[in-house]
Order: sequence, then C-alpha cells, then structure tokens
Amino acid sequence: MADSESLIDICESSALLNGGRGVRFEVDVGGRNAPAFAVRYGGRAFAYLNRCAHVSMELDWLPGMFFDFDAEHLMCATHGAFYDPVTGACRGGACAGYGGLRTLVVVERDGRVLWQPDGYAEPLRLAD
Repeated sequence: MADSESLIDICESSALLNGGRGVRFEVDVGGRNAPAFAVRYGGRAFAYLNRCAHVSMELDWLPGMFFDFDAEHLMCATHGAFYDPVTGACRGGACAGYGGLRTLVVVERDGRVLWQPDGYAEPLRLAD
C-alpha cells in the first residue's frame, strides 16, 4: 500500500470512465515538466507518461482522448502505435521494437485517483 503522505491527487474517480476520456496532469522528470495521463480500463485506473515510445510525442488526438475507436488500446494519434491499457506494453504499430509507455503508479481512495511519485517521475516543483 502506498504511503498516503506521498500521494498526489489527480482527479475524482468518477472523472474516469471505462475506455473513455482520460485526465491529463503534469509531473517532473529530470527537472522538466512532463505530460502524463490517467485512464480507466476494466474498472481500474492506470496512468502513464504521455509520450509515445516510438518518438517522444503526446498520444492524445484531442486533450484526454487516448483510446482507439474500440476502446481496447491506447493509441498514439501521430504514429498509430497501439499500447495495452493495463501494462502500457506496445501491441503494434510504430512502437514495435521501442518498448512501451512509462507506467505511473496510481491508487484509488475515498473516491479520488491518486498518483504515487516513484523517483523517476516526481511532483512538479514550485517556482521560487
């Protein structure tokens, strides 16, 4: 179980519908803001960095639109790469041979989706 003091609030659980629109948020990766997103699939919330494994571009074709038309795979709108929504693994297209999406750990608690920073992706730093 994740340490509740290090959990970062992303959204209400009800904001994520199975195979529906995702919620975008920002994380810090190596001192830079990086886009990330959360989606729901099979009744569970999942989160990933929002960058295609093929070429580092954001996946969504409209803000929050990450699923293919059948809501079975996450899809890169630019490259046509398909990813497993549960694991982030490449399932076909341009990502073949490049790996998958970078997973971010999320938990649901008290009607909220919460992200657990992991040392690679960290909370955004406040400007001095």
